[in-house]
Amino acid sequence: MAKILVIDDSRMMRLYLGRCLTQAGHDVEEWLPGSAMEVTEHVEQSRPDLILTDYQMPGCNGATVARMAGRSEPKVPVVILTAFKDEDMVQNLRKLGVEQVLTKPIAAEALVGAVTEALGG
Repeated sequence: MAKILVIDDSRMMRLYLGRCLTQAGHDVEEWLPGSAMEVTEHVEQSRPDLILTDYQMPGCNGATVARMAGRSEPKVPVVILTAFKDEDMVQNLRKLGVEQVLTKPIAAEALVGAVTEALGG
């Protein structure tokens, strides 16, 4: 069981992702940062094993979450969800250390599989 921090500006999406991952046996914290500066502090306090975040959010997008999470010790793997995926975006996110970029909507089985893979399992 891993501790997973779910970040999405849509409450419905946070609930869906949280339910899928909880049913798979993970401990899930749903959170929405108010600003980019909150990410590093929150990650250091909550110590997640993985961050699952939306890409497009007001105030703090997925790339910013990945950048800020990369500053934490130890580094936390990041998986990004997006409705609009292109190769340039994926390449830029990989440079930030993002483990996977997934396309919304996503089925529960695909989500759990991607998270398991990102966790090294």
